[in-house]
Amino acid sequence: MPQFKLVAPFQPTGDQPQAIAKLTKNLQANAPHQVLLGVTGSGKTFTMANVIAKTQKPTLVISHNKTLAAQLYQEFKEFFPQNSVNYFVSYYDYYQPEAYIPTTDTYIDKDAKINEELDRLRHSSIQNLLDRQDTIIVASVSCIYNIGLPSDYLDLSITVKTGQTISRQALLRQLTNLQYNRKDINFSRGSFRVRGETIEIWPATGEKIVRLELKGNLISSIIVRQTQETQDLFVKREIKVNEQHLYPAKFWVAPQDKLKLAMDNIRLELDEQLKKLKKQGKLLDAERLRRRTNYDLEMMQEVGYCHGIENYSRHLEFRQTGESPYSLLDYFNHVSQGMNDFLTIIDESHMTVPQIGAMYEGDKARKQTLIDFGFRLPSALDNRPLKFKEFEQKIGPVVYTSATPGKYEMAKATAMSLRGAHPALQ
Repeated sequence: MPQFKLVAPFQPTGDQPQAIAKLTKNLQANAPHQVLLGVTGSGKTFTMANVIAKTQKPTLVISHNKTLAAQLYQEFKEFFPQNSVNYFVSYYDYYQPEAYIPTTDTYIDKDAKINEELDRLRHSSIQNLLDRQDTIIVASVSCIYNIGLPSDYLDLSITVKTGQTISRQALLRQLTNLQYNRKDINFSRGSFRVRGETIEIWPATGEKIVRLELKGNLISSIIVRQTQETQDLFVKREIKVNEQHLYPAKFWVAPQDKLKLAMDNIRLELDEQLKKLKKQGKLLDAERLRRRTNYDLEMMQEVGYCHGIENYSRHLEFRQTGESPYSLLDYFNHVSQGMNDFLTIIDESHMTVPQIGAMYEGDKARKQTLIDFGFRLPSALDNRPLKFKEFEQKIGPVVYTSATPGKYEMAKATAMSLRGAHPALQ
């Protein structure tokens, strides 16, 4: 199993050795909360890199904005060049959420511009976390938003092997179930193309293309081409492998049997909500909800997906009303088999902790208006960020780093009796 190997042209100096030793000792003793004090330029990132190398735990680093997250991502990549360091932030360059303004009767459809590179990096983060113990993910607070059930993501994944017996049609059907689109012309990430008995698959992570050569109903060879996403699709190297694992091309995927049950439950909720709206005299709102929801159901029936499918995630994941959604934290917990056995570092905690706590209420107010006026079913409320209490329950041991820690983290850390710590660690 790969281990974290720290690479740096310098050694810890000043307060750093004692801070590293204290943090590591407390983590090994299962201390849930610690605060690392340090002004900008004091080497907090290098200190935490040393702690990661000593504890050997998968690590989630949370920052309060994309820019700082990108800076941390680059720094950790330099410290751990042989390990899996990933970047997980919102993949939107521009995002206007779906909304309705009753006073002016104005509906604002969701409008977004997806950054393909950020989307690619999100998929890489998840897949590396599932495949490798030596994984660091640097994330913004988008890590507390719903991305779907880890077990569904894994259960839908397939492994193709040289010598495997499978018909071409069955293989294409499996790829479609994984939400890969067939694109024989404009081949791109998250798609596949077919040329005779050759099937090429471009996973959502974007860094490779998998070519399957078929002879009748037999997979005769599997070739993986490492690529760069350029106009010329520049091929770096080609490797022949005996087997290849393929993850879904999208989040919020569900097996066909679960999808059918979820759709039945969506119809039941729709019937109940239509009765409620009609009883309130909201006939126009009821008709709007009926039309919009039935269109989404038709799309799910035909292609297993629809625009805004995340709004039906409670049904797809068979969660109870109000139950916590599945975020990146659940993927960390899935890897640690529910033991919360991963390290969380909250950078600039005086800014990041309040931001995590504020996300839920803002999201709820906007969605409730959409529900009241027939744009969404009530279950859309459960496509949401984590509440702060849920966030606390899902993380393992946490280190808050800041020059000016807030009251929350200092109160938590004080309970750990850190009064005898070195000045760099309070």
